[in-house]
Amino acid sequence: MLSRADELSNPDGFLDLLSPADADELLSRRGLRTPFLRVAQDGALVPAARYTGGGGAGAEIADQVLDERVLDLYAGGATLVLQGLHRTWPALVDFARDLGLDVGQPMQINAYLTPAGSQGFATHYDTHDVFVLQVDGRKHWRIHPPVLPDPLERQPWGGRADEVSATATGAPALDVTLAPGDALYLPRGWLHSAQAQERSSLHLTVGVRALTRYTLVEELLALAAEDQRLRATLPFGIDVSDPDAVEPELTETVEVLRDWLLHMDPTTLAARLRQRAWPAARPAPLHPLAQAAALDTLGPDSRVIPRPGLRWHLAPAGQRVALRVFDRTITLPEECAPALHALLSGEVTRVGDLPGLADDTDRVTLVRRLLREAVAVPA
Repeated sequence: MLSRADELSNPDGFLDLLSPADADELLSRRGLRTPFLRVAQDGALVPAARYTGGGGAGAEIADQVLDERVLDLYAGGATLVLQGLHRTWPALVDFARDLGLDVGQPMQINAYLTPAGSQGFATHYDTHDVFVLQVDGRKHWRIHPPVLPDPLERQPWGGRADEVSATATGAPALDVTLAPGDALYLPRGWLHSAQAQERSSLHLTVGVRALTRYTLVEELLALAAEDQRLRATLPFGIDVSDPDAVEPELTETVEVLRDWLLHMDPTTLAARLRQRAWPAARPAPLHPLAQAAALDTLGPDSRVIPRPGLRWHLAPAGQRVALRVFDRTITLPEECAPALHALLSGEVTRVGDLPGLADDTDRVTLVRRLLREAVAVPA
């Protein structure tokens, strides 16, 4: 799907997210390390040793990006790939978090800087959906249908390189040049290649790291180990290379598995999916020094809010309540449940207004714990 800048009411493009000057700053002044930079030339990755090294006195780490080596490679036609910008560049940290909350899926953002007339990668496909945002310059894209629709992450294009190359010689499904402010959506599996035009190009790729139905299958199989019938040993002496010998065991296993699946509790499956999905999308960054300082001045009139982008789940846990967040579970006295729900749902921001607790001392104690655990932040 292609959207032009005028269709997006986006005449200024995406320069507010990452400009060429911003990319220069990342490459020269931010102490960037691998794997936050990849370099590609003539369809292959350049070894990191060719553009990394020690950073001088007090920064002798050997895998820091060296700007003079990056210059040499880029001037020689190499494409620079700034990776993980949803973790390193403020505007894209916020953009990825907000978009991820809207879509309900974790996002990753890379930037591709390609010199005029160059092509960094041969035709390939990605194993996740991608939004391409053209920031600067123009880039010519050739899109071909999948050789493997909806590939999983374990099914990268390299395992089908011959099919990809053969398909790429045919007529493209889409042959288009993106200009600043244009956007292109590429579902996973669709083959693509791109070449900068008359001058250098900068585009962003916003990857959607969505879970698939196969994810459910993987988690179901992990849970199936709880059924003793599915842990049964195959008969001694069975010739597993003989289809006739395997067939009755297969039939019985399928029947047992079907019976087990029919009684599967969705709550149990959802808990496993939560453990898998939530760590992939971090909440908003916080300021550790300011957060610690807020602990010292906290009182009933202080105002706090949930950490933006925080995913949470509140559930009883015996005589306590369990607050599950993206990377851990916090247990608290059960009388804290009304206050927790009011704060985390945004119903209450003033500490002294939190419901269900005996007095302001208890309220301040609870909020101090939430600030220390990075669940809440000062409003």
